[in-house]
Amino acid sequence: MPSSTQSLTVAAKTLRNRIFSRSGSTSAGPSRWATPGHEERPKGYFMNRTPPPPGQSRKWEDWELPCYITSFLTIVILGVGLNAKPDLSIETWAHQKALERLEMERLGDSSSD
Repeated sequence: MPSSTQSLTVAAKTLRNRIFSRSGSTSAGPSRWATPGHEERPKGYFMNRTPPPPGQSRKWEDWELPCYITSFLTIVILGVGLNAKPDLSIETWAHQKALERLEMERLGDSSSD
């Protein structure tokens, strides 16, 4: 068991070195995929936008209103359309055919009496 644990440790170190080193480059330093960022610390605001002053509302971007309207209409159309679609399953068809056959048998028995 110690050899498998040791081999896992070696594999983890190798993987870590490959991730954090610049592949194919001779310069030292972190890779572009694992940099800590360009700010000293995060601002703490969503998408680094400072909130508007108190009493003012956020100004909408040009794309927001069409996007919200389209999303709402899509949900309404899908909701209505999917609820109003006909039931074309094989079970429903077989049930209807079975009811028709029972009705034919019932009519055939009543006419022969």
